[in-house]
Amino acid sequence: MIARALLLATVLIAASSTAAVAQTRESFANRNAIAAPVLRADVQVSGDLVRIGDVIDNAGSAAQIAIYRAPDLGTTGSLPVAQVLNTLRAHHVIGVDTRDLREISVTRLARTVEGKNIELQVAQALERRNGLGDAANLSLTFDRDPGDVRLDAGFSGSLQASIVRYDNRNGRFDVTFEIANENGAAAAKLRYTGTAIETIEAAVLARNVERNEVLKSSDVVVERRPKAEVGPDAALRDRAVGMQARRQLRAGQAIRTADLAKPDLVQRDQNVMLIYETPGIYLTMRGKALDNGTEGDVVTVMNLQSKRTVSGTVTGRGQVSISPPASRLPQTSDATLLGKAQPVAVAIVNSPAASKAE
Repeated sequence: MIARALLLATVLIAASSTAAVAQTRESFANRNAIAAPVLRADVQVSGDLVRIGDVIDNAGSAAQIAIYRAPDLGTTGSLPVAQVLNTLRAHHVIGVDTRDLREISVTRLARTVEGKNIELQVAQALERRNGLGDAANLSLTFDRDPGDVRLDAGFSGSLQASIVRYDNRNGRFDVTFEIANENGAAAAKLRYTGTAIETIEAAVLARNVERNEVLKSSDVVVERRPKAEVGPDAALRDRAVGMQARRQLRAGQAIRTADLAKPDLVQRDQNVMLIYETPGIYLTMRGKALDNGTEGDVVTVMNLQSKRTVSGTVTGRGQVSISPPASRLPQTSDATLLGKAQPVAVAIVNSPAASKAE
């Protein structure tokens, strides 16, 4: 009975020992599988240092040890695997699975703020400040070309204007932006200085124009010019074309409303048609204009037959109308206003007034 009990105890102890050995082996196998460091082929870092945990998986407690300087922002460099392994051994990291790699690439992540976006942000910060207009109408000249700016990837915040100064006496601006860091680091600061000028669209002459010359479509182009240069009465292109220059204008000059007038329909020394019209009578004669005049202007005209001068109103190209006083009924003798000359044409229109005169 005692022998049987001893035999059973021996069997149980042997079984327990076998299970323990198997469990220990499995534990060591799992530990080795988890702990085996493996080299990475492509490494990306967001700071200025490369750490052990960046170049290998399963780095353990050595992961935060810095071993290299990172490449410049937004650039990629390469490291020979042999050099990396020597560096890792110096920090007691061994048994690294290289996966037959010969070199690894290291890329430093970065955020790029484009120069065009910086200019836009400066213009928006200055918009309607100290007399300036809309941001779209501002022309900026920087003391230094803003160019593209590269920051660590952690600076993911938007550009926030923290300081904005503008002096309308000399057009100088001074703008500082702050960009927040998502990792809790201090905000990055970007400062820009220069001059800001408000511009407007203006009609500009493409050639020299003489006094009284009528502007054609090819004579006028549209350019943005400083508002202070053009003044408040800048002429629009559509309204400038077809108008007449009041004075001599030079090429490249911005046109003002005061520089233009309606084109002359009658010019000095031009042969014109004199028109005398009353109810029942329509007379036309030849004359010579002694003045320039646009539509509605009163000009002096010489009757070429009688050599008398009369005043009339310009009503069309080469036409001047003469009307009798409206306070009395027209008489046939009113035609003497044109001189004692035979009319070129006489039209008698049947009307109640004409019948009464007869």
